[in-house]
Amino acid sequence: MLAEGDRIPDLTLESDAGKKVRLTELAGGKQGRRQLVVYFYPKDDTPGCTREGIAFSQLAGDFAKAGATVVGISRDSTTTHGRFRDKYDLTIPLLADPDKVAHLAFGAWGEKVLYGKRSEGAIRCTFLFGSDGVARRVWKSVKVDGHAEQVLAAVRGADPAEAAAPKKAATPKKTAAPKKTAAPKKAAAPKKAAAPKKTAAPKKRG
Repeated sequence: MLAEGDRIPDLTLESDAGKKVRLTELAGGKQGRRQLVVYFYPKDDTPGCTREGIAFSQLAGDFAKAGATVVGISRDSTTTHGRFRDKYDLTIPLLADPDKVAHLAFGAWGEKVLYGKRSEGAIRCTFLFGSDGVARRVWKSVKVDGHAEQVLAAVRGADPAEAAAPKKAATPKKTAAPKKTAAPKKAAAPKKAAAPKKTAAPKKRG
C-alpha cells in the first residue's frame, strides 16, 4: 500500500458521468486544487459503502471550501456507479476500476479477514494527496462512521483525533462577589436639654 511521502500513480479512470479522469491532474494539476482525497471502497450500494458515500457527499462543499477534491474508486462499472449515485443523491465523482489497475497501484487490494475467514478483495482505505501529488495521510482498513469528518479535519490541517472529540464547554468565569456595603451610621442621640435653673425663694418680710 502507498505510504506517506509516495507520489500519486499517474492513472486515468472513467467516472460515473462518463468522463475520463486523470488523477495527477486532480492533485494540483489543471483544476488547481490544493489537495486530493482518494478513497477506495468494496462495492456500490452495500451498507458500509453507502454510508461512506453519503458522508463524503454531505461534506463535499466543506472539502471544496478547504481546497480539496474527493473521488471514490471501486471495481464497479460506470453504469452501476450511476445507479448508486442517483439512488442516494451522491455528489462526489465515482471512478470505475474493473481491472483493478488502480487498486493494485495504490495497494488497495489484498488479503482480508472477515468473521475469521480469509479472502482476497478490495481494502477500504483512503489517501490524502497534496498539490504536489505526494501523499500526506494514509488511512488503512477504514472504519466508516466518522471517517469523512476525520479526513476533512486533516485537509484543514487539524489533528483528526482532536477534531473527532467533542470540545469541552468553557468553564464559566466566577463572578466577583458583591462588595459589602458599609453599615449605616447610627444617628447621634439628641442632647438632653439643660434643666431650668431654680429661682431663689422670696425673702420673708419681718
